[in-house]
Amino acid sequence: MTAVAHRHASAADEGGSGQVFRQYPRRRPDRAGVASSHQAGGATRSVNRDEAGLRASAQTGQIYTPPGWPEAVLPPGAPDWEQSASSWLLDCCPADYRGYPVLRRHPVVLARFAADFVEGQIRSSRQALSQARANLTDYVEPQVLDSATQMLEAEEARLVRVRRSVALVEEALRGKIFIRKL
Repeated sequence: MTAVAHRHASAADEGGSGQVFRQYPRRRPDRAGVASSHQAGGATRSVNRDEAGLRASAQTGQIYTPPGWPEAVLPPGAPDWEQSASSWLLDCCPADYRGYPVLRRHPVVLARFAADFVEGQIRSSRQALSQARANLTDYVEPQVLDSATQMLEAEEARLVRVRRSVALVEEALRGKIFIRKL
């Protein structure tokens, strides 16, 4: 088994002090989406789309994760990356979702439900922001109302970032291979 390096930014790296590389052993993915066939000594071998992407990533020395990829989720192709994705996606959903085994067994279903839930939160935040002044003007002081609307704006921005991260994880779970564009 060969190792694939992945750049991981730690808290110390945010200041630009350097890069940290983690080694993840390469493994053959479980999926069945055949992308192409290769001749090897007269025999034809089918290559999984994900395996081909992992091989390309291994040649460049690292697995690429696009901007917006959640820090708590291992890169696609790393051992147990789907487990880390499921754990993170459950954190994006209502707590009661943890009690449903089907969501743990099928990360793609969980990703779709998480995307829908986050989208609903965004809509709800936008609605609360649009109605806050009309509904609360008679009940709180203007500075409290300003603070509340600033909080809603910050929450909406956070949810938009979460929506992007959930979409990236869902795409990866569906087999998309992210390739760095130069």
